[in-house]
Amino acid sequence: MSADDFVVQTERLLLRRWRDDDREPFAAMNADPEVMRYFPAPMTREASDAFVRRMESRFEQYGVGLWALELRDTGDFLGFTGLNPMPEGVPGEGGWEVGWRLARRAWGQGYATEAGRVALFVAFGRLALPEVWSLTAATNTLSRAVMMRLGLVHVATADHTSVPDGPLREHVFYRIQKSQWKASALSR
Repeated sequence: MSADDFVVQTERLLLRRWRDDDREPFAAMNADPEVMRYFPAPMTREASDAFVRRMESRFEQYGVGLWALELRDTGDFLGFTGLNPMPEGVPGEGGWEVGWRLARRAWGQGYATEAGRVALFVAFGRLALPEVWSLTAATNTLSRAVMMRLGLVHVATADHTSVPDGPLREHVFYRIQKSQWKASALSR
């Protein structure tokens, strides 16, 4: 199965592979201090481009990754949503996470939840993963709310070993198992 088989869409969104013309709006998004509030620092253009290269290499390696997120009606780049290997040294290490980062203008419209549901469908359907994780800084209440809307349950609070000491080091870890996902999908 090729990575191109994993272009997916919802009523409003297209989750797709990265294109060169995504780099500029993605870099602008990553330079926004408000978007990056729960990260150690905004990203430079070089770091943002390196992130895109890593995501594309994950598509090549695993067939899935963090998709570029686009508004179907306009083609407007919104950010990313998708699946990513969990980092080392944290609860869920060795598993997969569902994650997202959206431009500020896309906040509060349900896009992260809508795209996250599709990512879980791919994780549990096509990939047959037994569970999916998600993590964020403990103070990131908006992302935590998305995790709960997706049916993930808080299972741990721990330091993220790759985050410098400070108020963002403490992270929360949420998880949903395939059986929980099936039950929550049936109740909608």
